[in-house]
Amino acid sequence: MRLIDRLSRRLATTGLIAVTWFAALPLAAAELVMVDRAGCPYCIAWKEQIGPAYPNTDLGAYAPLRIVDIRDGAPAGMTFARPALFTPTFILIEDGQELGRIEGYPGEDFFWGLLEKLLKEKTDFIGAS
Repeated sequence: MRLIDRLSRRLATTGLIAVTWFAALPLAAAELVMVDRAGCPYCIAWKEQIGPAYPNTDLGAYAPLRIVDIRDGAPAGMTFARPALFTPTFILIEDGQELGRIEGYPGEDFFWGLLEKLLKEKTDFIGAS
């Protein structure tokens, strides 16, 4: 059962104050795993162009970033649908399972749109638009 469902049920019995407090919290429903490789020029570009802003966005709040080395495979408790062969590969995870991925870094102009599309198609992310 998803965390948000469990919290909603628990808060439904605690009254309006708890519901108001809960609504103000940004809950991460998913996680974005960046599969990285030392020296990868596209990984470096992503980290310079997107990395500093990512945690401050709605997308970053909804799907916090975890960076893993390509040699390490999926982190404990996660399952990738298939191995990552390219770096960077951005794998959207929810409840430990891969929902989708973006292979490669298409540049700053395209990354945000691709990630938002992936989140909207695969999760309950609403976003600003």
